[in-house]
Amino acid sequence: MHRYDPARQRLALGLAGLAGLVDATGFVVAGGYFTSFMSGNTTRMGVELAQSPALALAPLELIAGFLAGVTGGALVGRRVRGRHKRVLLGLVAVLLTAGAGLLAAGLAVPFLALAAMAMGLANNVFVGDDGEVTVGVTYMTGALVRFGQGLAARLAGEPAESTRGYGRLWSALALGAAAGGALCLVAPLWSAALAAFAALALWGLAFAVEG
Repeated sequence: MHRYDPARQRLALGLAGLAGLVDATGFVVAGGYFTSFMSGNTTRMGVELAQSPALALAPLELIAGFLAGVTGGALVGRRVRGRHKRVLLGLVAVLLTAGAGLLAAGLAVPFLALAAMAMGLANNVFVGDDGEVTVGVTYMTGALVRFGQGLAARLAGEPAESTRGYGRLWSALALGAAAGGALCLVAPLWSAALAAFAALALWGLAFAVEG
């Protein structure tokens, strides 16, 4: 995070907030599964394979959708270097808008598939020249580790420049999840619709970031 200028940091925070919002919506719609947190889905899949194998299909399908999004996003990103942020976020917005439409039509399973695919795509927005992810925007274990390391460095009186921003990244995801949970109390469709609008806003910000 610390290596990016303020505009790119805002984009990363916005993406983390979007991930929290989409994940909370998916969690409610899917009854306890995730659209961006694949570690949780993998754990549930493993437990269910041992206890109730038929139930393992749900997390497996979400993992497959997420993986398809990551793979497709990486391929697209390679073809549009220099403008990959706007292209990928445009695709994320399309998928989330289509997903909200499907949810409005009562089609929960296709909505979950598109939401997971969109979150997979989003993880390709911040990549280095070598194709490696530089900021994880849908999973926060690494961000919390970096934040904790920064706290330790400060307590020890040492510089912690390289750990700056990770606490804000985690907070953005948590706030997005809280917003999604609150809207789902009214109707999950409200949260899905907000996610689509937020993705469109981030798509617009990507144009400013990439010039």
